[in-house]
Amino acid sequence: MVDLVHLRRSASRKSLHLYNRHCGVRPRNVEVAGLKMSRAMSIVNIMMEGSVSYDIAVVGGGPAGIAAAIALAQSGGNVVLIARRAAYADNRTTALLGASVDFLQRLDVWQGCADKAASLKTMRLVDDTGRLIRAPEVKFSCEEIGLETFGYNIENRTLVAALEERAAALPNLARLDDEAETVTPGDTSAAIHTTGGRSLSARLVIGADGRLSLCREAAGIAVTSRDLGQAALTFNVSHARPHQNVSTEFHTPEGPCVFVPLPGDRCSVVWVASPKQAELLYALSDEALSEAAEKQSHSILGRMKVEPGRYLFPLAIERPTQFAKARIALVGEAAHVIPPIGAQGLNMGLRDAADIADIVHEAIAAGDDPGSPPMLRRYDWARRADVLSRTFAIDVANRSLLSDFLPVQSLRAAGLHMIGAFAPLRRLVMREGLAPSWRRSHRSDAPHP
Repeated sequence: MVDLVHLRRSASRKSLHLYNRHCGVRPRNVEVAGLKMSRAMSIVNIMMEGSVSYDIAVVGGGPAGIAAAIALAQSGGNVVLIARRAAYADNRTTALLGASVDFLQRLDVWQGCADKAASLKTMRLVDDTGRLIRAPEVKFSCEEIGLETFGYNIENRTLVAALEERAAALPNLARLDDEAETVTPGDTSAAIHTTGGRSLSARLVIGADGRLSLCREAAGIAVTSRDLGQAALTFNVSHARPHQNVSTEFHTPEGPCVFVPLPGDRCSVVWVASPKQAELLYALSDEALSEAAEKQSHSILGRMKVEPGRYLFPLAIERPTQFAKARIALVGEAAHVIPPIGAQGLNMGLRDAADIADIVHEAIAAGDDPGSPPMLRRYDWARRADVLSRTFAIDVANRSLLSDFLPVQSLRAAGLHMIGAFAPLRRLVMREGLAPSWRRSHRSDAPHP
């Protein structure tokens, strides 16, 4: 870790910072040390006196944030990652699709965790609604589109450990074991003050600080949010029969329940239901939940045993009106929140990281400012189509499953029947599910230091 030198500010500057922090108003004229300052010489400039400057500061230490920090450092920037070091105790998993695995390989991260991931070779969709109009089973095989695998399922704590190890090895990536308290955008850079009392500045700030993003608020970016009236229960199970690298998703009247392979005879389970039903499942004993999971899976994996650790969270769709503004670019859940359907969440976050790294690399190579308005507009444009299209597709799929309206059920059944029956359409759906087609012409070679 590179220690940052925190210089003591004068009493005048400290008072001015506290005024700005507590009042939230930037005074038009300020007097410091007997000198009258114009509004142009803003509080940002005062705060930056004696602070350490970087090209890019990444705020947030989740998988998307650390991946963004690594990619930006490999793109040639002088980067600082501001995030608390904490043991990742969460046993939730992520299904990393092909493009995400390729990205992690370019970051020299995948090599450190590949042996702890399970390959996903086949994906099954099973209509378990019990309705009069039901869709036929649809099976997707990676071999049909010439791939060895669709991707890999890995525990988040394993992935984060590999990301942390790679981040620590980069000489131009500093780490602050701290949290951002304030982020204040300025004309030429953004000032960051941490809870530990440090001050620093960066030409570009990456907001990877989650759903309640301080960076997003600092940039003045509004968010649209919709509660889905569903909740997801996640846990892992061991089972008697081998999964054979087949992920099976059962569609129930309250949402999907998916069993995703893990190494060995194990699977991760994401069970989406109504909040009341999800709470009832969460409260079950291990033995009772094991029986419920086996029943929901129709015993395709034999006897099941729930492993320690289960998590329950409400589902919503959230997206900002902009993905970048005022020297701040958003990645991960600061930029999009979607339900765990179709394995899109972290995969989208890694595409955020890849896109901002590409744009910053080009800016630095050309001697341009990586946080300038033109660069932020490029990032906003690059992410908008991907995020909006994925969010729309997941929302439509979820609504059609929950609908009691017979015409909607008929359309859903007909659509899945066409996908299952017509090979060209099925192959198109598989390719688009792995990565948007418009990204295939996008430059994908990430530079290494």
